[in-house]
Amino acid sequence: MKLIVGLGNPGFRYRNTPHNAGFLAVRELSKRLGISVRKKICRGLFGRGSAGGQKITLFMPETYMNLSGGAVREIAKKEKANPENILVICDDIDLKLGFIRLREKGGSAGHKGLESIIKSLATNCFPRLRIGIAKDRRCENVTDFVLKPFGSAEKGALKGIIKEASECAVTWAEEGAARAMTRFNKRQGAIKLLDFRDKLC
Repeated sequence: MKLIVGLGNPGFRYRNTPHNAGFLAVRELSKRLGISVRKKICRGLFGRGSAGGQKITLFMPETYMNLSGGAVREIAKKEKANPENILVICDDIDLKLGFIRLREKGGSAGHKGLESIIKSLATNCFPRLRIGIAKDRRCENVTDFVLKPFGSAEKGALKGIIKEASECAVTWAEEGAARAMTRFNKRQGAIKLLDFRDKLC
């Protein structure tokens, strides 16, 4: 069984903001796999289905981004999912809009949702799929940027990369992390800015 978690903030005002890229990816997966993600459980929205014979659970915590860890720990316990079988999808301010990056484990790189999950699971050894949201010029106020809806210029790029992220997640579930990384991390320009928090465990 594979557990795929999309991170974001609940409520209409945050629906199309950069910080909700994880939610958008899970909604795309919901449509792609025909899995309804509406049932409320473990402080989030939940749905079960399958892809390529692999059982899949989709989950979106409704605790707000910075408190995602508790809900993820609860759904992982309920679904009996080990950390290596939990894929967390989130936004990445250090990755350019239009690119994704899958890693099997690592630090939070300052992402509050990932920080919360690492703390709650007591490990950073779980896969994470980062969706780039950065523009060409770095914004001065990161909080304002990630919580402001995408403009019309970004929506086209976002739509395409959300679809690619969903394809990557399905490949991860069906064929494994190595195959997914080979296929989706190869695009030139998708360079993550790393620091000591991203060291592998």
